[in-house]
Amino acid sequence: MKNIDEKSLEKAFRLFESADIENIEPGTLKGLQEINHYLFDGLYDFAGKIRTHNISKGGFRFATALYLKEALSKVELMPENTFEEIIAKYVEMNIAHPFMEGNGRSMRIWLDMILKKQLKKVVNWQFVDKTQYLQAMERSPINDLELRTLLFAHLTDDTNNREIIFKGIEQSYYYEGYKRENNE
Repeated sequence: MKNIDEKSLEKAFRLFESADIENIEPGTLKGLQEINHYLFDGLYDFAGKIRTHNISKGGFRFATALYLKEALSKVELMPENTFEEIIAKYVEMNIAHPFMEGNGRSMRIWLDMILKKQLKKVVNWQFVDKTQYLQAMERSPINDLELRTLLFAHLTDDTNNREIIFKGIEQSYYYEGYKRENNE
C-alpha cells in the first residue's frame, strides 16, 4: 500500500507529464495553491487551502494565521525580475507557509516556474545538498545570501529536460524526509 508521500510524488510527476503545469500561473498565490492542490488532492482535505491554524517547525513559528492572508497578498506583489528578487519572494513565501502540509514541495515547483518564466532557468535540485539547503532556508529570513549562492550555483537553462525535472522532484521529496525504495 502506498503512503501519502508516494501518492503525492506520483501526482508531482503527473503534473509535468500531463503538461497541467502549463496551466498554472507562475509567481501567484493562486498558482501556488493550484500546485499544492494538485499534489495533495485526495490525500488531505485541506489541499490547496490557506491554513487557518498556526504552525511551526523546528522551533520556527511561521506567519500567524490571523495575519496570513494579508502577508500573502504582500508576498504576491513582490517583484520577480531578477534572481535576487525571485529568491526574496521565495523566502517570504516560505516564512508565510500558507498550507498545513506540503509547503516545501509545492514552493520548490513554484520557484522553478518563476525562474523559468523570468530568467529561462531552473534549479537543478539533484545537485543541491539537503543539509546545506535546509540550513540556508533556516537562516534565509535573516539573510538570504547563503540560499542565493547555493541555488545560483545549480541553475541550468535546460528547463525542459525531463530527467532534471523528475530528479529535482525526487530531491524535493527527499528534503522532506522521503526516499523512494526503487528508482524506476
